[in-house]
Amino acid sequence: MDPWLTLAVVAGMVLAGTLLLNAIGAKVKAEPLTAIARAGLQLAALVLILKLVFTSIWLVLVWLGVMLVVAILTSAKRIGWSMPVLKAAAAAIATSAVITVGIISASGITGRDTQHLLAIGGILIGNVMSITSVTAKRLREHLQESRDEIEGMLALGATPRRAAARFRGLSVSHALIPTIDSTSTTGLVTLPGAFVGALFAGSDPLDAGLFQLVVLGSILFGGAIAGTVLTQLLGAPKVLPQPPREAEEQAVEG
Repeated sequence: MDPWLTLAVVAGMVLAGTLLLNAIGAKVKAEPLTAIARAGLQLAALVLILKLVFTSIWLVLVWLGVMLVVAILTSAKRIGWSMPVLKAAAAAIATSAVITVGIISASGITGRDTQHLLAIGGILIGNVMSITSVTAKRLREHLQESRDEIEGMLALGATPRRAAARFRGLSVSHALIPTIDSTSTTGLVTLPGAFVGALFAGSDPLDAGLFQLVVLGSILFGGAIAGTVLTQLLGAPKVLPQPPREAEEQAVEG
C-alpha cells in the first residue's frame, strides 16, 4: 500500500463524513478528524513499539498493561468521572481481561507466542472497554427512567440491590446487542478483521477461521464478565440518578 495515498484517501473520507455530520446538525465539530489523527499517530507509534515488543513475552505483558490502563481511564471518562466509577470500570475490564486471556493461554488453543497473546489481549480489551461504557450508560438511563418504580419497591422494603435487579440485566443485554449481532452475522454481513489479518499473514484459511472464532468467543465471554461486574458494583445506588429534565433544571438553577 502506498502510505501517502492511503493517508490522503482516509483523511478525505473522514473530512467528508465530518462535514456531512455537522451539516445535518450532529454537532460533532472536528471530533472525527481529531480521532483519526490520533489513531494515525498511535498506530505509527505502535508499529515502532511492536518491533521491540515481539522480542519478549514480558514486554508484551507490559504493553497489555498499558492498554488496560488506557481502556479503564477511557471508559471511566465516558461513563462520568468519579472514584466509584473508576473503581468499577477497572474491576470490570481487568477481571474480564485476566480471566478470558488466562483461559485461552492455559488451554493452549491459540499458542502462547507473543503475537497471539498481544492480538487476543488487544482485541479483547478494546471490545470490553466499549461494552463496559455502554452497559454503564444504559444502566444510568434505566435507573433514571424507572426511578418511580424503584422508589416504590424501596418504599415496600426492598433493598437498593433488589429494587434495581431487573435493570442490571437489561443494561448488560442491551450493551451486548451489537456484539451478538456482529458475531451471528460473521462471514455473511461482517468480514472479521482477525480472520482477514491472519489470511494476509499467510495462515491456512482453517486456522484463520478458528482464530477468529476464538476472538469472537472471548469477546462474548469477556463482555459478559465485564457487564456483570460493572452492574454489580454500580447497580445498587443509594442515591438514584435524577431524570434528565430534573437534572437540567437543577443545573440551570445552580
